[in-house]
Amino acid sequence: MSVWKNQDGVHFTTDEDRYSLRASARWIGGDLSVAIWGVERPHIGAVALAQPRPSLKDSGIMSATASVICVVGHKEDDLVKEASELLAAALKTRVVVTAGIHWDNLDEEGIRAVKQNSQAMVKRIAEEMREAAASPGE
Repeated sequence: MSVWKNQDGVHFTTDEDRYSLRASARWIGGDLSVAIWGVERPHIGAVALAQPRPSLKDSGIMSATASVICVVGHKEDDLVKEASELLAAALKTRVVVTAGIHWDNLDEEGIRAVKQNSQAMVKRIAEEMREAAASPGE
């Protein structure tokens, strides 16, 4: 996975040949905005807003709740919900995630690869943005 930073935020690519994903993340005050897209036809297919809260099962554990809006016919809703909740709980802040991922004729193997790539990317985003929050201005 490649990561680079500039004045527009932190940027990520999974470096996979066939199902590579890209993302950008940026702090907006104390809140986080993340966009995830596929390289074939980037777009906005779904958006989620998550906020952290104590777990309903164990109040000592941070969890999150998300609201999702999905464009009719798109399937990024699960991805944005999971990503926003993971990031909100990990970073203890409100998080918006947008995603637009599309490949023509994506088979089951491709769907699995995209899911694996997106999960790895979201974990890396959490790591990098935690670091960026700890050292603002770099």
